[in-house]
Amino acid sequence: MLGFGVLLILLFIGSPIAFAILIGVVGHVSTLPFNISLVAQRVFAGLDSFSILAIPLFVLAGELMNESGITSRIINFANSLVGHMRAGLAQVNIWASVIFAGLSGSAVADTSALGRVFIPTMEKEGYPRSFAAALTAASSVIGPMIPPSIPVIIYALITTGVSVPALFLAGVAPGLFLAVGLSVYVYIFAGDYAELKPKQTIKERMKAFVQAWIPLFMPIFIVGSILTGIVTPTEAAAFAAAYALLAGMFILRTLKIMDLPAIFVRAMRDSSVVLIIMAVIAAANWLLTFSRVPQTVSEIVLDSVSSPWMFLILVNVILLVVGLFLEGIAAMLILLPILHPIAMTLGIDPVHFGIVVIFNLMIGLVTPPMGICLFVSNSIANVGLAAISRQIMPMFLVELAVLLLITFVPSTVTFLPRLFGY
Repeated sequence: MLGFGVLLILLFIGSPIAFAILIGVVGHVSTLPFNISLVAQRVFAGLDSFSILAIPLFVLAGELMNESGITSRIINFANSLVGHMRAGLAQVNIWASVIFAGLSGSAVADTSALGRVFIPTMEKEGYPRSFAAALTAASSVIGPMIPPSIPVIIYALITTGVSVPALFLAGVAPGLFLAVGLSVYVYIFAGDYAELKPKQTIKERMKAFVQAWIPLFMPIFIVGSILTGIVTPTEAAAFAAAYALLAGMFILRTLKIMDLPAIFVRAMRDSSVVLIIMAVIAAANWLLTFSRVPQTVSEIVLDSVSSPWMFLILVNVILLVVGLFLEGIAAMLILLPILHPIAMTLGIDPVHFGIVVIFNLMIGLVTPPMGICLFVSNSIANVGLAAISRQIMPMFLVELAVLLLITFVPSTVTFLPRLFGY
């Protein structure tokens, strides 16, 4: 309890979560009959895995694709499909996120890349700037759901017996459900902001598709190679980075050698943020296991909650609250070692449970007061978090409805994995 209290105090005063957890672990270990150097060993062991290499490689692939100027190609293609509909540019924003999800696997990257284009463009067409910023953040939740997905890979690394390809497939339906739900919302409530545009011809759509085929083929290439068993997720991440590099330099010809150092530095910086948290959480999880905390919590929960449905409701409430204050991957690393064994004991499908957890925590990226995507979106829109938060609340309800759907109708999540034999 003392260690947990120190952690909360450090987080409250703004200490980086990795250092807050590490200080708590060191403080606890110092009271045990262990050499303090054991903490360093456990931190190193937390990164001593070939599978973890997939994270920086997917981050690098996303940076390369972003720098290649493919964002405009994706937007043009999405515009050719849905730009003529009521609230057309808002629809394009949502469905561009669906396409972009297959490239980055990151909600923050989605918000940053698409927000720089859509927020000023939507404002010019008559949409409130705060609405454009909120919609860009809300639709970015689609990014980590549709494969490839960095949170999915991290989830599979934390837990045992959960297939990465199965989780990739399971995330497709929730991502599409969210896109449809947001589309219906903007169709009803944002249709008066801008005038209808003429429908593009087949020739114009084909031209947009030809320009966008390189980014469109990338997720098919990545996920297809994993599902067919040709490569592991880590090898697929390496192929993705190579594909993005070669496409940018030799096909699109928008990447220059002089651009590469800055791209690698950004990818290294963004990866380091995730990896250092994973390393210290590995040490914390070892300490929790030694102290039998997960077993104790499991016994308490199982004594009071015997129904899988009641447990799923409890998990949803806990994760939605935690998501208000902790970044999704950090929360996953802290809570999964406790929640996953309980879910397995209650007979909950591990793939279904994984997607419910990931979707829950990705919603936390767009909920105040600590939603990272809100901060990114506001850094572009500069309208204030209060204005964006007011606009995003109805969209949050849409995301909550999708969460309830995938929680209580497991087949919506497990259908595709079972179709492919997982």
